[in-house]
Amino acid sequence: MRTRPEAFPARARGPCAAPARAAQRTRGGLVALLLGTLVLAGCASLMSNQRPPTPPPVVSPTATSSAVLNEDLVLLQKLVQGPPATQAEILASAQRDYDTAPTPSHTLKLALILATPGHPATNRMRAQGLLRELMANPEMLLPGERALAFLQLSQIDDHLTLEAENLRLQADAVRADREHIASAKNRLQVEMDENARLRKELDEARAKLDAIANIERSLNERKPGSSGR
Repeated sequence: MRTRPEAFPARARGPCAAPARAAQRTRGGLVALLLGTLVLAGCASLMSNQRPPTPPPVVSPTATSSAVLNEDLVLLQKLVQGPPATQAEILASAQRDYDTAPTPSHTLKLALILATPGHPATNRMRAQGLLRELMANPEMLLPGERALAFLQLSQIDDHLTLEAENLRLQADAVRADREHIASAKNRLQVEMDENARLRKELDEARAKLDAIANIERSLNERKPGSSGR
């Protein structure tokens, strides 16, 4: 009795097939794990090679404010010490910047120039108006600019108040002098009128006395016996 050739392979595949499939799955898991490790290592390498973004420079409000104030003070020094041509150029430049872009910094610069004495364009009234506009919204200014604007406005207010008081006192003095002169003129006129009235009365009295004297003399001449004497 001959055995069928395919019987043995069938019986051989039965107990050996499961370990073979398990080994194959194990190899596939190891390959997947290896590939995942390589991918992660590559990503880590790429991330390590990339430079972090450069942070933006930190701008210090104090340093910016100090720089702006230093620039304004130097400009005011040039304005005071410079010749008329330099003064006119500084004013024209500040006015042009203000007309082009009336930012708080440009407004403050123009106000400081107008408030500074010693040059023909000094205009404290206009400077006061510009500074009051700035102080209506002080948060738009840098801390140093805000402090400078406040101090300058206080000085202008005090100066204009004293100036107005001086003008008022001068006007009162002029008015008092005019009233005194007018009163003196009135008194003088009254005295002149009184003197004229007295002079007139005196002249009338003299005329009456002269008339009486003439009458007496005429009567004396008409008396009897006066002709024979």
